[in-house]
Amino acid sequence: MRFEEHLLMDLKAEIAARAERRHRIARRLYAGGAVAALAAAAAFAVPSLTGTEAPAYAVSKNADGTVRVEINEFEDADQLEQDLAKQGVRTDISYLPAGKECKPPRGKTTGQVALGPDSNAAARMRDGGLDIDPRRIGEDQTLVMAFAGTSQETAETKKQKTLWSLTASLITGRVRPCVAVDA
Repeated sequence: MRFEEHLLMDLKAEIAARAERRHRIARRLYAGGAVAALAAAAAFAVPSLTGTEAPAYAVSKNADGTVRVEINEFEDADQLEQDLAKQGVRTDISYLPAGKECKPPRGKTTGQVALGPDSNAAARMRDGGLDIDPRRIGEDQTLVMAFAGTSQETAETKKQKTLWSLTASLITGRVRPCVAVDA
């Protein structure tokens, strides 16, 4: 066998070996991609199936008789109202998009403080949640709360960020529905 033929045979063997290595690497990549896809699907599916995903809100009773509300997502306002009613708190809750507010008036407001740091307030913001005192809400009164967003551009990232604010009032008698208008 001549040198050229031997060189040609070695070259063909090397090309075949490289092709086989590429196929093995491709199979490993496909298998790894499939495993990653299954892991990603499980990460999204398992919390929804097992119920470990954080709820939109939590309602609990404090030792002092107040009712604690912690909101994680601005959704399920009607269900939150029902859960608060079970705790003896009549509420009307509205979640509004950025730049909107409820058209006033929503009803006859009282002279009492609905939201504040003092002990006479029907509700107080504290430790990342809202403590509502049902004893400060009269029989014919409703605690009306509107959560509204305002868009702001952050200086560091130059991206829009929504900041949420809460307005609250005590309304005696009938509460008019929230009609969203520009803030």
